[in-house]
Amino acid sequence: MTIGLIKGINAHGHMGWVLVRCRVCGRYLSLTGQHPGAGRKVEVVYACPKCAQKYGAYFCEADARKFHYRCPFCGRQLVVVSPIQQE
Repeated sequence: MTIGLIKGINAHGHMGWVLVRCRVCGRYLSLTGQHPGAGRKVEVVYACPKCAQKYGAYFCEADARKFHYRCPFCGRQLVVVSPIQQE
């Protein structure tokens, strides 16, 4: 029996809980602020408050700048969802 063995996407520490994809370019984004394997590089993730629930509308910094920090689906202001860490 495998009681107590958690495998796959339900495993603790699995990156599927915090990884999302940019709706425009398809780049993987980490909601923790640091992309795995990127060292200490900070990654900012933007989302539309309304469309993130429906469509998973998350955007990387480059695409958010391209759309002037407005959602391309509904036109609302994008908000930062990754934690901002000041060192």
